[in-house]
Amino acid sequence: QVPLVESGGGSVQPGGSLRLSCATSTAIFNGYAMAWYRQAPGKEREVVAVISPGGNTLYGNSVKGRFTISRDAAKNTIYLQMDALTPNDTAVYYCKSTEHWGQGVQVTVSA
Repeated sequence: QVPLVESGGGSVQPGGSLRLSCATSTAIFNGYAMAWYRQAPGKEREVVAVISPGGNTLYGNSVKGRFTISRDAAKNTIYLQMDALTPNDTAVYYCKSTEHWGQGVQVTVSA
């Protein structure tokens, strides 16, 4: 069983929005912080947003005010709502919790 299952992503024009989802087990969802990372071509993987089991959040400087991380306890799922997207947001986005990584989803922002 895959611990983290991502969905969402795709292609959007600059200024557009996308939402990513990451579903996991009850044990992970209730017990550990979960995070979104991203990796653009030729760049290191960077943290985008983190959410604790209690709902506290942290954001990377480059996405503050544009991205929102949230969690749905009924679905054991976290979300990343991405608004005002720019080409610099183009990357593979990964969900992470404990030592587990999701498979990654591509987000492409271009005109």
